[in-house]
Order: sequence, then C-alpha cells, then structure tokens
Amino acid sequence: MGAGTTFRIQSQYMHEQPVIIEAAINGLTKRERNPHVPILPAEITAEALACFRAGASLVHAHNHDISLRGEEAAAAYREVWGPVLAERPDALWYPTLTSAPDAAGKLEHVGILAGEGLLHFGPFDPGSTNLGAPGPDGLPVGGVYANSYADIRYAFDLFERLSLGPALAVYEPGFLRNILSYANLGKLPRGSMVKLYFGGDWGLTARGRGVTFGLPPTEYALLAYLDLLVGTGLPWSVSVWGGDLMNTPVARLALERGGHLHVGLEEHFDPDRTPTNVELVEEAVGLCASVGRPVATTSETLRILAMPEPG
Repeated sequence: MGAGTTFRIQSQYMHEQPVIIEAAINGLTKRERNPHVPILPAEITAEALACFRAGASLVHAHNHDISLRGEEAAAAYREVWGPVLAERPDALWYPTLTSAPDAAGKLEHVGILAGEGLLHFGPFDPGSTNLGAPGPDGLPVGGVYANSYADIRYAFDLFERLSLGPALAVYEPGFLRNILSYANLGKLPRGSMVKLYFGGDWGLTARGRGVTFGLPPTEYALLAYLDLLVGTGLPWSVSVWGGDLMNTPVARLALERGGHLHVGLEEHFDPDRTPTNVELVEEAVGLCASVGRPVATTSETLRILAMPEPG
C-alpha cells in the first residue's frame, strides 16, 4: 500500500468523525460589545438551551458575577443550569474559573458542583501569559495571567479525583507543552480536550486593535500546533479571540485535519457585525456540512473524549 493510498484512507476516516461544536456564550463580554450576550441567569439558561438545539454539544458559560467564589459561585451556576438539566439531563457544560488567587480557590465551585453530579467537565488554563489592550499611546497595557506548575498539578489531581474531563485552554505554545508533559507520562486526566486559542487583531478584550496574544489565526500557526500534537491522539478545537473564526483559514483547515470548533460571544468580535450565539453555532454547523463532517451528538462527544455516559 503506497503513501498516497494511506493518506486517502486517513482523510476519509477523518471526514467520518463527528465535530464537537462548543459554544462559549458569554465570558466577560458586555452588552456594549455585543447586545445579544446573555448575562442574567434566565438569559444564560435560555441561550444554552438554544445553542444545544442549534447543534452545540458542549456549552461553556460564566455566571453573572465572576467575583463569586466557592459556594456562592456554585449557587449562581445551579440557578442557571438546574433548569437546563431539567429539560436536557444529558447536557454537557462547564463553568469558568473564579478570580481567586490560587488553583484551589479558582476551582472550589467546580468541586462542589461535580460532587452534586451537575457537571462532567472542568476548566483550566495550564500556563501563563500577558493579556492586555492598547493604552492611551497605543502601547500594550494589562497584566500577567499566571497559573503556576503547582496550580496545574493541583487542577489535574482534582480532575482525576473527581473524574472530570479537563477543558484545557491554550493561549500560547507553552500551555500546550505543559499539557504534553503530563500526556507523555500518562498523567493527563481522562477526557482532556485541548482548546487552541488564536489571538485575533482585537485581542482578548476587544478594546482596540494591535494588542493581542499567542499565535495569529493563520494556516501556519495551526500547523505549528498540530506539529506538537502529532501522535498524541488528543482531541483539539480552534477558536479566535478578538476576531471571527469563520473569516480565517483556521476553521476549515481544522475540520479538514480532524479538529473541532469552539465558537461564541465570549471570543467573537467584529466591529461591523453583532451576531447571536445561535447564529455562530449555525455557521459552524454549516461549515461542517460543507467539509462533509457530521456534527457530534452528546453521546458522540463523550465517546470522542473517552468519557463515560452520565448516570
């Protein structure tokens, strides 16, 4: 069998694999940036259900106040996700980290909710980077987003103990190198999903152009990440922060290379367009169809991530 035949078989196999569409529906986005962003608990509930109906199999959302920690944060998430799970008991979702100074505080609410059987995934950002926006003179201002090696170890130990699948954000290549250090030793928790974040022109906060982070949403940037991922078997997705994923080459290339899509108003920004989360999910569904890959159901998402069915 020649190399060309092998490539065709692999390509056909990839095109049969369902695509996990994750909708990150709010984050720190305010209505001034996009009037459609859900902020109040009832709005978040309705938006999550609408995104599931539109084709998302995984939803990520902040609560109404990121400063809440521990039981207060857990209560805010219960208010949103109790009604969602009552309508869709198999719904897959995960919250964000809190603003606590260490991993134990950032993840306390995750442990509480997991102990109540309300979620099966947990968030963590395994690395550190500068995040900011243009200052008055156009030069970068902001701060350091820091997650130490000790924080990473704590988070992975917690996820392993609670049988939570980690949703692992990759802002910079070093984040992925940290993930691979655990994967190479067989220490990466089951259900890990690598989420490749590309920095759009407007950056994470979309408060001005020219200050961003990480790699740009280009073909070669994605290929650089895939070079690190080759042979690992880790599922991965792509998103663009401070830009529009669908207006970059990254979305289609990711689907052609076996990846998944991460969309939503948390990261999307276009100064000339303010879509809804549902519209962004529908665009992702349409791109999957044009590439010839089906959209993943809940059960297929759990299978792809090697996670057991809830219940």
